[in-house]
Amino acid sequence: MPDLLPSPTDPAAPIVVERRLAWAPVIDALRALVSDGRLRTPLYLVGGSVRDAWLGRAAPDIDLTTPGDGQPLARTIANALGGAYYPLDAERGVGRALIDYQGARCVIDIARFRGETLIDDLRARDFTVNALAVRLEAESGEPGGLIFDPTGGLADLKARKLRRCSVDSIASDPIRAVRAVRQSAALKFMIEPLTRVDVRAAQLSQVSAERIRDEFVKVLDGAHPQAALRALDSLGLLAQIVPEAQAMHGLQQSAPHQFDVWEHTLRVIEKLDRLLGIISPTRSDSSAADGMFGMVVYLLDRHRTRLQMHLATLLPSGRSNRAILQFAALLHDCGKVPTRQIDAEGRIRFPQHAEAGAELTRSRATALRFSNAEIERSVAIVRGHMQPSTLFYGFRSHVGLSSRIEANPAALTEVRVDPRDVHRFWRANGEAGIDICLLTMADFLGVTLANWELPEWLGYLTMIDGLLTGYFEQYDTLIAPPPLVDGTTLIEVFHLAPSPVIGALLRYLLEAQAIGQITSRDEALAAAREWLTAGPPDDSDNAAL
Repeated sequence: MPDLLPSPTDPAAPIVVERRLAWAPVIDALRALVSDGRLRTPLYLVGGSVRDAWLGRAAPDIDLTTPGDGQPLARTIANALGGAYYPLDAERGVGRALIDYQGARCVIDIARFRGETLIDDLRARDFTVNALAVRLEAESGEPGGLIFDPTGGLADLKARKLRRCSVDSIASDPIRAVRAVRQSAALKFMIEPLTRVDVRAAQLSQVSAERIRDEFVKVLDGAHPQAALRALDSLGLLAQIVPEAQAMHGLQQSAPHQFDVWEHTLRVIEKLDRLLGIISPTRSDSSAADGMFGMVVYLLDRHRTRLQMHLATLLPSGRSNRAILQFAALLHDCGKVPTRQIDAEGRIRFPQHAEAGAELTRSRATALRFSNAEIERSVAIVRGHMQPSTLFYGFRSHVGLSSRIEANPAALTEVRVDPRDVHRFWRANGEAGIDICLLTMADFLGVTLANWELPEWLGYLTMIDGLLTGYFEQYDTLIAPPPLVDGTTLIEVFHLAPSPVIGALLRYLLEAQAIGQITSRDEALAAAREWLTAGPPDDSDNAAL
């Protein structure tokens, strides 16, 4: 029996679908609210909810539409199911309920019809595969369910095609061009030729920075971000969102790099996406055993749960650390554009490109209206992304280690990060250091077409393990131990005036305590007296004071 029976003559009539639709468990809870009378108005599941159900994906994010105001209905759902209610758009009657149901976080949005009727609403949507609706109280999980499909979305689903609902779908709301690319990459659907023409013609200057940011974050945080970014670039949209990316094209780099800065950046995005998949709770056995990424499992898996928690943590804006990490990955080498130099030997250099990139990232994140917390996090990631590599190659050049590597490349796995360097890394970067560790691994793998030699990669992962161990397992002793003395004590004992010297001295004492050079208040005061008399040791990061 075919999945789709012939459409009736009336395009407003529902179509009988001989396919079992996959709904998230929360749908049953919503239907129960209809049955017991707490939701009395007609409600329709619409958009991506229906599309994903037809594709066999029980998505936890639900879109509903109704003839009247959706806000009181969203509040009713939130109250009934023990969730939180948020009024999203009073003018359009849009409300949101956030529900934790059977272990899943569900986002339920309810909006008033875009027009007089349900069919008007569906025809006003972006793409035909999203212009589908099912009556909430219907038994739509069973074969024979009814779907409203006035624009031919079911046929396009079968053809795996993304097609605009009308000739002015994208022109009337250009942000839909970015959404087309995102959904094409996520669903692996082809953008229909006329729709592609409209996507290419879209002028994002007509869209607010906040809406561009929100749709772009979904690209970065979604499936196959490298493919979506390449498509956005080829269609002329990325240059309107992140102009810095355009300047990376054709910017050549010296060996061992095999790609220009833009192609390298796309490879880093790809490697990072795969790395985050290895870390995720849903990784497969095959992906965990795949080449160089299998070594990540072998050496770093004990940090996996804490890395998952970090990536899933929502910033005050509601966006995830993962999304901000991908944004920083896109811009991590943008500072190479203004800093490119050619030295006397003809090698291409990019002195201080991380610092330059950090400032460009700040400007772009600000223009896209990211929150202050997101701006500072992305800037910190870009500024610090070279620090782990600097540590690693410093180890490699050490005379003792270098001679052992020459005799036995496996000696790279004996790399151990000096506790002082671990302390300084986390003191400089804070929580952003976790993101830096993840980005730098992807950066390492994105340099060449072929994989690095396995001992080199194992050595790099061993170094990353040392950094993560310091943060996750030794934080209270190595990173931020309770200080033995405070600034007030230093001022009183040594008759000092408040000044930046106090802060520098406290940092020095904390580092000495973290690496075990001092263990008591008396030793701390003795070390402070020596520091004030003779000045900071040469290996102190305060030595220039």
